[in-house]
Amino acid sequence: MRYLTALFASLLPLAAHAGAQKYEPLSASVQAVLTRSISDRAPPRSSFQDSMEAIDWLTEMSRRLEKRIPDREARFEFLRAVHYEATRAGLDPQLVLGLIQVESGFKKYAVSTAGARGFMQVMPFWVKVVGRSDDNLFHLRTNLRYGCTILRHYLDIERGDLYRALGRYNGSLGQPQYPNVVRVAWQNQWSYTKRKLAMR
Repeated sequence: MRYLTALFASLLPLAAHAGAQKYEPLSASVQAVLTRSISDRAPPRSSFQDSMEAIDWLTEMSRRLEKRIPDREARFEFLRAVHYEATRAGLDPQLVLGLIQVESGFKKYAVSTAGARGFMQVMPFWVKVVGRSDDNLFHLRTNLRYGCTILRHYLDIERGDLYRALGRYNGSLGQPQYPNVVRVAWQNQWSYTKRKLAMR
């Protein structure tokens, strides 16, 4: 019991520092790619391979998320948006759910002490970096689009090193606490294996 209390206490400071991405000057080409990625407003479509996969994933994730987002319709809208934006950015949707759990506790209007906003705790300077000053970081899809694009950007910079990319995302590069907490949330709360359908 004492160990769990100490572990919980060690996690508390992380909440205060959630989403403190640091501004780094970007080359014009990188800035253009980020702007294009954020601005691409293709009509929403399913990011699932088939309807059975969608039903299975949404049902399972909805069950796990029910206490945090009680409204069923809002929960399914949230999960569809997470799956779409994560898949679009080449990220594991369950990783993104783990990151959101750590960053904001699934609170849409969360604001960190550093000023980061929304589910994925996006720092406001990103709106200026991509040249979309009217974007609202509390809007569900906008927040997820920015957050997933930023994490993808950091993964590209770090050549696929998730540990370092997560450190950049949180503004704590080189410190193990944040990447480890996200991995634990991802693996313990949101890990998901596709069910294999029995062949007839």
